[in-house]
Amino acid sequence: MSDYSILDQPELCQYLFYPRRAFDLPPAGAFDVLVPVDQGIVISCRFFQGGGDWPWIIYFHGNGEVASDYNDIAPFYLSCSINLVVADYRGYGASTGIPGFAHLIKDAHVLYQTLQDKIREINPSLVPIYLMGRSLGSTSALELAAHYQDHIAGLIIESGFASVTRLIKHLNLPGYTMPMDDLEDACLDMIGGITCPSLIIHGEYDNLVPQQEGELVYHTLSSREKKFIRVPGASHNDIMFVRPDLYFSALQAFVHPK
Repeated sequence: MSDYSILDQPELCQYLFYPRRAFDLPPAGAFDVLVPVDQGIVISCRFFQGGGDWPWIIYFHGNGEVASDYNDIAPFYLSCSINLVVADYRGYGASTGIPGFAHLIKDAHVLYQTLQDKIREINPSLVPIYLMGRSLGSTSALELAAHYQDHIAGLIIESGFASVTRLIKHLNLPGYTMPMDDLEDACLDMIGGITCPSLIIHGEYDNLVPQQEGELVYHTLSSREKKFIRVPGASHNDIMFVRPDLYFSALQAFVHPK
């Protein structure tokens, strides 16, 4: 498990995390699970279930988003015959606590184990489980893929980055002069150890997390089965909607291989 504690400084975290306490009730067919991750700390996760034999994606969302934002997005996944569970972070949505990178990594492991068990409870037939991370969520998804790749069907990274240290430098955030090379090297080594099937999706005009970051993840992965999808004309926050045909056809083809 990579040590992110060097980044957990208030003057830096205020730029790296945008927690929202927003919460909307789940729509018909969806339900919430509160996962205890620490003493007095719970993380809210929302399950969007369609077909009983469909594969599941455990999804870690982007910064400034909350699980209930996916009430309007989950139907696109369901239309592709994909069940979706969206995990929040500390301080986001109905979750308690204060976000930080050390907690983000630690909590991801607890969330994975609990969500996997819940999926197996819902689908005893051992349907495939995929990990997906968007933007900030790529940190959690890559961490889990490195540790549990023998138990998942594949990894999906959208608008992601290899190491948040690279994002700090790109954006010239406070602390960009800190000694972060060891953490960055550890993240790249970790990604290099991932061999499971992988799909990387990135917007052509993403200025927040440049396309080169997605390409770095793609080229660093040791997966024999991997694909990079560049979404033409898309930036960071509209990637799903500029070319929904391309975005969701790529997801569907990856999660439902022929």
